[in-house]
Amino acid sequence: MTDGLAPCVPGPPAFPRARGLALAWLLIWAPAYTWGYGWANFLQLCDLAVILTCVGLWRGSPLLLGMSAVSSLVVDVAWDLDLAFRALTGVHVFGGTEYMWDPRFALPLRLLSLFHLVWPALLWWALRRVGYDRRALLAQSLLALVVLGMSRVVQPDANINFARADPFTHRSWGPAPVHVGLTTLALVGLVYAPTHALLRRVMPRPALSGRPRYPGAAR
Repeated sequence: MTDGLAPCVPGPPAFPRARGLALAWLLIWAPAYTWGYGWANFLQLCDLAVILTCVGLWRGSPLLLGMSAVSSLVVDVAWDLDLAFRALTGVHVFGGTEYMWDPRFALPLRLLSLFHLVWPALLWWALRRVGYDRRALLAQSLLALVVLGMSRVVQPDANINFARADPFTHRSWGPAPVHVGLTTLALVGLVYAPTHALLRRVMPRPALSGRPRYPGAAR
């Protein structure tokens, strides 16, 4: 278990170069996704994780970066494996990358989704730098509950985040509050909590504010 503090104090100076790249990515990615998929696509938890990551890099926030990691590390790895398996065999393992072969969407737009390939490594590097905030599990779980509730009423036919029907039996598990609650519990229990446990074990805690731990700072 990692009990030490991260090498950088949280705050904008923690990512002097990456924060500018994160802003540039948002300025390209967000308008392109809005044009290609519609604004409702930003209710997708994986896309919200992109926004959390970029804002987290801009602000040097262990909490926002931790929320993104809890939410997306497992999902991104599954997306990467599904994409690779489909490219090699023509068959999907988990699903979720079908749109990458859909000619209805412009190729440059689909290629933007390849960010999934680098996002796990980016988040891992960022958390090693500023530490993992242990509050991320609760914060991300509450955010997911709110977003799942919103997903019920925004483009209901799209079944965003499986807020109306689960991905396996394609059925709803009762009235809206019951289905949203059970979906959130499944998400927390199967994805968020195991990721949180791993990050708690291997990532340092955020450095205490006021301590000069930026690279090159006085010691």
